[in-house]
Amino acid sequence: MTAFPEPARTLWTAYADSRRRPRRIHALGAEHRDAARRLVGAPPELAPDRESRDAYVRRVDDTIYVCPWETRLRSWLAFERFRGEYAAGIAAAFVPPPLAERVVREFEQWKRAGRALRPHILTSTWHVPLDWFVPFARGERCLMLGAPGTGYGAPEDPSRDPSRDASQEHAGHGPATAAPARTLIYVTSMGEALRRVAAASPVVRENLGDGSGEVYLLSAGRLETLARWLGEFHPRALVELDYGGLVHLLDDRTLQADESVAEMAVALTGMERGEVELTVAMYKRLLARWRPVRALESAN
Repeated sequence: MTAFPEPARTLWTAYADSRRRPRRIHALGAEHRDAARRLVGAPPELAPDRESRDAYVRRVDDTIYVCPWETRLRSWLAFERFRGEYAAGIAAAFVPPPLAERVVREFEQWKRAGRALRPHILTSTWHVPLDWFVPFARGERCLMLGAPGTGYGAPEDPSRDPSRDASQEHAGHGPATAAPARTLIYVTSMGEALRRVAAASPVVRENLGDGSGEVYLLSAGRLETLARWLGEFHPRALVELDYGGLVHLLDDRTLQADESVAEMAVALTGMERGEVELTVAMYKRLLARWRPVRALESAN
């Protein structure tokens, strides 16, 4: 919380104590419903008229951590990526050109005001980029298999349970009734995240090259971009990798067997030691797991 200047600090402090804000177990669904509502309209609403006033909140001992949703900024950035990835004719089939031009103008006006383009949340659709596994360790994983009608799993490390309910976030306000969410999250400190990325970058550069490469491949260029983004936040911040909606594409057994972070760590160790067979084996396991998931984006 101390990383925010006033008046944002006071506003976020009050928000964290509010009973009305979406709890973590409901927040992702709330974001999704809001986005779906905007996009199914005619014409679609590509970005909210105003920035979101919601955030993800985490309490650790006496410290409050806040990660603003920044839905408007993230929507603009996502539309910018969309226009860059698809030909004009294809993009026009999804978004009428006059609407696209208006959204671009609004974003340009926002940029000219000198506001920061650094979102607190990076989003990837249909897969987790391999470089996102590097800042974490296997012991920082929290897997919960809760789903209505199927029973509920327990977090592997309860002390790192990110799906805190109202009783955890507001001690003394009575027990929460919400069931645990289906989720897979890694949480680490900013210091550990930066240290791991810094250690991996020269190893990856020597073995895999500097370029940014395909989004589902690992490269020094992608790691350096990640390091720059992380380095812009408070040194005592926390970093989360949240599988988000992907957990609803994968069954319990697949999620339980997902050792992507551990496999990435072994692959990097193999690279550093020159153990080619070990490195290739781990890298192939990562690609074999994530290429089919990513292929769902274009499935009919």
